[in-house]
Amino acid sequence: MSRIGFIGTGHIAAPMARHLAAKGHEITVTRRNEAVSAALARDCGARVAEPQAVLDECDIVFLCRRPQHAEAGLAPLRFRADHRIVSVMAGVPEATLRRLCAPAQGFVQTIPLGFVEEGGCPLAAYGDDALLSALVAPENPVVKVAEESALGAFMAACVLVPGLLDLMATAAGWLGARVGKDAGEFYVTQLTSGFLHAMRKGGAGRLAAERDALATDGTYSLQMVEALRAAGVPGQILAALDAVEARMEKA
Repeated sequence: MSRIGFIGTGHIAAPMARHLAAKGHEITVTRRNEAVSAALARDCGARVAEPQAVLDECDIVFLCRRPQHAEAGLAPLRFRADHRIVSVMAGVPEATLRRLCAPAQGFVQTIPLGFVEEGGCPLAAYGDDALLSALVAPENPVVKVAEESALGAFMAACVLVPGLLDLMATAAGWLGARVGKDAGEFYVTQLTSGFLHAMRKGGAGRLAAERDALATDGTYSLQMVEALRAAGVPGQILAALDAVEARMEKA
């Protein structure tokens, strides 16, 4: 088992810390965000320390500061050459990480979502993907990214999740007005999650194939697909993804 530290303790760090603690690793977290760090200490035995003490005590370090605070938060710290760094700071490039964390040499960049704790969260990894796999797989699949420039596209794709949730909330509200709010939200949530859980994954074209299997000629499913297309929803999604990717590149 490894000694793993977290610099920055918030909504991304907490589920990662709980997941790793459950696998038997020793966890040390920074005090920043007192409520979260106290909960981690209480619930999974994490030690709470100041940032430099986290570095001194740990071999693997997760960097979970907000990107705009990376410079101020990391520059004063003293890293070691043997530190292995996992950055979840979207938009902070490898060159900046190497400068701020010198003389550390081992790096991997990724971006998890909160359900990493339960498993099934895909983690795009640029850099030392073997390190990330050793920590979070097989519960969470690691997708190797060959070029740093492609990492932003994977990170941009993550914003599809709140977009889908917004669509689901709209449908749940529509159904809830007819059958009751609780029943409406339960049904839409279970319908979507159950279908995706049962669907075969891992090959290109399967999403379109599943859509087309439902949306055949004359069906209500096709009526929905055509209505979304007529409203320009696919184009709006592509435009939003392009905009998020461009924003990350400028960060």
